[in-house]
Amino acid sequence: MTENLLLNTYLKQLRLPTFIQNYPKFAEDAARANLTYDRFLLSLAEQEVHQRELNREVRRIKAARFPFLKELANFDFSCVPSLSKAQVLDLARGAYLQRAENIILVGNPGLGKTHVSLGLALAACRQGHNVRFYNAAGLVNDLTLAQEKQQLTRLLTAALKYNLIVIDELGFIPLSPEGAHLVFQFCSTLYERVSLLITSNLRFADWTQVFHNEQLTAALLDRLTHRAVILEFVGESFRFRERMLRQPPA
Repeated sequence: MTENLLLNTYLKQLRLPTFIQNYPKFAEDAARANLTYDRFLLSLAEQEVHQRELNREVRRIKAARFPFLKELANFDFSCVPSLSKAQVLDLARGAYLQRAENIILVGNPGLGKTHVSLGLALAACRQGHNVRFYNAAGLVNDLTLAQEKQQLTRLLTAALKYNLIVIDELGFIPLSPEGAHLVFQFCSTLYERVSLLITSNLRFADWTQVFHNEQLTAALLDRLTHRAVILEFVGESFRFRERMLRQPPA
């Protein structure tokens, strides 16, 4: 008993909590299977490494500030014929992140753009990438507040530490001239350095409705689409179909 207490104390000092949790059972299994000491130690070390990676994954997902979690496995690609399932699953492997390329999802509301963007971002977290999710309005609020506090440079510097930044619902509401310039500055800072994943219900030709300035809009689109994969969502809203299915026949 004294030896176990001393061992637990040392393992705590070494910050090996999974060792503490598993070594009694692993020792019994090793003795029963007549395993060597180094094989027993290897099993413990493997479990410790595995648990630490799971813990890091949980922290990355929490730090991303997703509004909710969505899995690509649960997305019904058959409802959006314009969307290539093979292409989306290939993107989920994360090669675009190594090249700091963008993904832009465009199409009418209710077709699952946010679902797909969250699924891709969640896959990036699981691959060890640092991710940050923004609703477009929330991003503008953060940028405006940072500028008012003279901390915009700090915010932009912090953004460069991410591998992927999601901007959801860009174009849902028009921006003020100041907000439009801040979004342009944000995206320009990240250009070819951090991947952006953007969802919008507007065609590119209609983005001037949001940014109000044709030159600024053209310059922004030039940067965003230069090295980007564009996924177009065409079809009938999921939510509309569900409402029609629930509606009793006349």
